[in-house]
Amino acid sequence: MNREHYSNENLHSSEKLHVVYASDDKFAEILGVSLTSLYENNKDMEQIHVYVLDSKISEENKKKLSSVSTVYNRSSIHWIPAKDISEELHMDVAIDRGSLSQYARLFVSSVLPADLKRVLYLDCGIIINQSLNELWNLNMYGKTIAALKDAFSKWYRANIDLKPTDIMFNSGVMLIDLKRWKEQKVEKKLLKFIASKNSRIQQGDQGTLNAVLSHDTYCFEPRFNSVTIYYDISYKKMMVYRKPPEFYTEEQIKEATENPVIIHFTTSFLSRRPWIEGCQHRYVGEWMRYKGMSPWKDEKLWEYKKATGVKEIGIKLTQKLPRKLMISLTGIAQAYVRPVVNKLFG
Repeated sequence: MNREHYSNENLHSSEKLHVVYASDDKFAEILGVSLTSLYENNKDMEQIHVYVLDSKISEENKKKLSSVSTVYNRSSIHWIPAKDISEELHMDVAIDRGSLSQYARLFVSSVLPADLKRVLYLDCGIIINQSLNELWNLNMYGKTIAALKDAFSKWYRANIDLKPTDIMFNSGVMLIDLKRWKEQKVEKKLLKFIASKNSRIQQGDQGTLNAVLSHDTYCFEPRFNSVTIYYDISYKKMMVYRKPPEFYTEEQIKEATENPVIIHFTTSFLSRRPWIEGCQHRYVGEWMRYKGMSPWKDEKLWEYKKATGVKEIGIKLTQKLPRKLMISLTGIAQAYVRPVVNKLFG
């Protein structure tokens, strides 16, 4: 595959990597596994600076996370108290996905060191499978962020004031040009958008980022953020299921699953995440390997909690259908019904 767009432009030192995570206490263990994989696969980096937007992580878990850095002889973790989005806007901000701590990343430009020009944001539910040197030195072609093009239908775009063919991206891996982020007053625009929607936004913080940065995003190859849906269903079925207006090629998705730089264990009704009992993801063994190298090696996996109510009924019904029919029907729900429900009920 032609990778000329990923040649080192010598814009950033390949020896100094700046990574930011956001976590609460519940996900500290998941962060610890990700951190272990980061250090293990980036020994070519002379310096790795890790910043954690801290949403009340316990002192015990902070000590464990700090011990990971010590084991690899890396710089101490920079603990940064996470800003509370509800306090910043003086309103109760609705959670459409994940936890409220994820909104902390909207404030990267005002809480990270002022002289920092570029940073790589990573979700906790990620393992780094290869060196990040290529991604870190990516040419972003003047855009504020580089991220993965996500597979959502045009109806999702309408709910956050985007046009049918505008870019929607997955915000779990974002290479951020902090200098441009500040120049474009992105933080101010993000808060203004949340307020304009009375804090009820489809996909919460990710929806907000998409609404503001859709036209200022460079879409990198999917191998830099290999998400779970790539492993759950085939490429053709994914196109039926998600119905994206524009997407990557089948060849690019295949490389993303066979040679991923970053493996992102995103939520899916078709599978479980590796820290939950019963996960069958292709790379669950890799996640378990890094867990075994972390201070949480003896911790039990999280108990699988079955869905309840309407969601439980829906899952049971789809499980009884032939897989092809199940994908088609759930695709209708995913592409059309869900965004309509989001629009009507917030």
